[in-house]
Amino acid sequence: MGQGALKDIDPTERREDVFAGGIALVEIRDTACSHSKFDGMEDKNNGDVEMGLDFRPGSKDITCILPQIIFYEDRNFQGRHYECSSDCADLSPYFSRCNSIRVESDWWVLYEKPNYMGYQYVLTRGEYPDYQHWMGFNDRVRSCRSYPQQYRRGAYRLRIYERPDFGGQMMEFTDDCPSVYDHFRYHDIHSCHVMDGYWVFYEHPSYRGRQYFMRPGEYRRYTDWEATYSTVGSFRRMRDF
Repeated sequence: MGQGALKDIDPTERREDVFAGGIALVEIRDTACSHSKFDGMEDKNNGDVEMGLDFRPGSKDITCILPQIIFYEDRNFQGRHYECSSDCADLSPYFSRCNSIRVESDWWVLYEKPNYMGYQYVLTRGEYPDYQHWMGFNDRVRSCRSYPQQYRRGAYRLRIYERPDFGGQMMEFTDDCPSVYDHFRYHDIHSCHVMDGYWVFYEHPSYRGRQYFMRPGEYRRYTDWEATYSTVGSFRRMRDF
């Protein structure tokens, strides 16, 4: 964490502090910072948290980076929760179920299984009071990855192909597609080249069903985007939906 002089400010204020080398979004609290841990877990050293910082009332060490995503065990943001600010290949040590989520910054891809496997769920900033709100099939979230919102105002471009290895009919898109068949006249996409932006493929039209997160790159077969079959019903640009 960078060093900088702190002013006397309201202990509940949320703001940006400028440190040497960049800007850090911080939250000023008069209680212990629970960044990247369960709410209710006891800190060691009589209230001191990681890196030896003291967050007890009256301490000068009262800044911390805000968590970017918060997982709650129960619906409507109830029960124990876990705050996370980076990729995690295995969330199972921290919670057994996930029924609601708050995304405070960036875009996130959640996975049903550890090591970024299983069902994928793409979340943007906002509140999700139950797993149906992120089109979840169950309450299992076992790994996650974050992606910066660098394409929020950037270019988007992809090409879809009728056959593997970029063969057959091809069509290029720069905008959302609520029905692949209406535009492409095929229900299946066997290969894809994402040239710009982040995209999300959906199993069914109108952005429903299983989701597949697509980064810039070449996908020679549908298995390259972790799909079990080639059907794609719709797709759209990854942005703040």
